Amino acid sequence: MSARVVAIFVVLLAALGGAALVYRNQEASLRPQNAAELGKPLLKGVQAADVAAIRIVEPKAALTLQRKDDGWTIAERADFPADVAKVRELVIKLISLKVGQSEPIDEKDRARLNLDPSGTQVELNGADGKTLARLIVGRKYFKREVENPEKARADGRFVALPAEPGTVSIVSDPLTQASAKSADWIDRASFEVEKVKTLDLRPPSGAPWRIERTGDNADWKLAGAKKGEQLDIGRANAASYSLSLLELADVAPPELEKDDAATGLDQPTLVEATTFDGPSYTIRVGKLEGENYYVRFSSSGTVAAKESDDRIKKLVARLPREKVLSAHVLLIAKSKLEDTLKPRAEMLEKKEPAKK
Repeated sequence: MSARVVAIFVVLLAALGGAALVYRNQEASLRPQNAAELGKPLLKGVQAADVAAIRIVEPKAALTLQRKDDGWTIAERADFPADVAKVRELVIKLISLKVGQSEPIDEKDRARLNLDPSGTQVELNGADGKTLARLIVGRKYFKREVENPEKARADGRFVALPAEPGTVSIVSDPLTQASAKSADWIDRASFEVEKVKTLDLRPPSGAPWRIERTGDNADWKLAGAKKGEQLDIGRANAASYSLSLLELADVAPPELEKDDAATGLDQPTLVEATTFDGPSYTIRVGKLEGENYYVRFSSSGTVAAKESDDRIKKLVARLPREKVLSAHVLLIAKSKLEDTLKPRAEMLEKKEPAKK
């Protein structure tokens, strides 16, 4: 082989080697800086069984979910029961978050993405009170531009670890459960007034009314009906049946528990119902707070012995929940109570205008 050929061969090898090096460097530059962490848990080492409390702090609200012997409760609502399924779902989602796309950020970026005090701070604590993990939940992440980010369903969320404030990550879950509103966490099961025998409505002003029947049927009568008055049976059915379909919208904070003037429970609309099952119920309806009424509830009496065993078991099983509800000022949607709270005049059949 001539010296000229050897020289050409050496140049080609050098060129090929350089190209390979350049390609390798370009490929490395395209890989995420956190490539080694991709897919790993964002909240390292946290086990669901170890979580005994969840603290959620927003700029204008704070909420603490605590695990008790008989389930999860909301500390800021005098330990009112929380929806266990929702709590479990949040814990599982948080500990399942994986490290995804991440970028370095400065203070201006943190403010823009709500990863500063304007965001939602989530803290998981153990039974000993020690912090297991902290996470800052920021703005929603969208893969495409949307018209109304506040109401649109997100593709993910910008998050950050307080221990690593200079890094933002995008997780694929929108984390809608990260909320400090008690209404998002309460167990919404309400009291159920079934098989109503008599139903009395006594507003603080206006005419009271009472409907009653002798059997579990639609044979309702209006007590004290005047000449020419005819009860609207459909409205009577709706007034009584609605009381079996109630659900809670929220629970009032402890500072309102004894402030009847603030809730309107000092001059309430009084609803009283007796049932064929035996128990009687008293419902005091106060002021409207937005679209919800403040409500106090109590029950008395015992289950009628003639009821079937299954029916008795169902009624007895509800007693612990009713005891909890009676200790709080509840919030129930106006739409759920409107059939029961109709004025006396609206409980009557409308008279057809006389034909000329």
